[in-house]
Amino acid sequence: MVASSKDDREEVLQAWYMDDSDEDQRLPHHRDPKEFVSLDQLADLGVLSWRLDADNYETDEELKKIREARGYSYMDFCEVCPEKLPNYEVKIKNFFEEHLHTDEEIRYCVAGSGYFDVRDRNEKWIRVWVKKGGMIVLPAGIYHRFTLDTSNYIKALRLFVGEPVWTPYNRPHDDLPARKEYIETFVNKEASNNAVGAAA
Repeated sequence: MVASSKDDREEVLQAWYMDDSDEDQRLPHHRDPKEFVSLDQLADLGVLSWRLDADNYETDEELKKIREARGYSYMDFCEVCPEKLPNYEVKIKNFFEEHLHTDEEIRYCVAGSGYFDVRDRNEKWIRVWVKKGGMIVLPAGIYHRFTLDTSNYIKALRLFVGEPVWTPYNRPHDDLPARKEYIETFVNKEASNNAVGAAA
């Protein structure tokens, strides 16, 4: 059987390397020429993704399976837009500060869209565009940030293992165990794989 080369997640999740411009953070910030990043490349950085049925999240068996397999016991909604989020200007600024968490960050977009930016192994920004139906898991310890796109609206389901802790640790926080573990698992692992490949 020939595997389809089209990954249906790509309709709700896209990623690319960002340019260095200081223009409006809600713009796509593509490099010239555009440099896309595959969802497999994101997975190599520990960033996992799914495409789910956002219109039926209450009864979605697939979401239920993921929650059970990964222990996501807590769930709530977060709507980010000028009308719905109290203290919007301050919060959107805070979300866009580079930070990490000591737990996974799980976001499932059920309406609207937004950008999650993550650092690659060489400290370059990768912009991940998450649209309705896209679910993304950022591993504990990865430096990242969030912003709306020009549609100015996202409604996201937030999932969590146990009691939620949303504490952001703004960069630098390289001394945190979660950061050290992330480096060990995803950054150094790749470096040692490359060294082995070069020596072979």
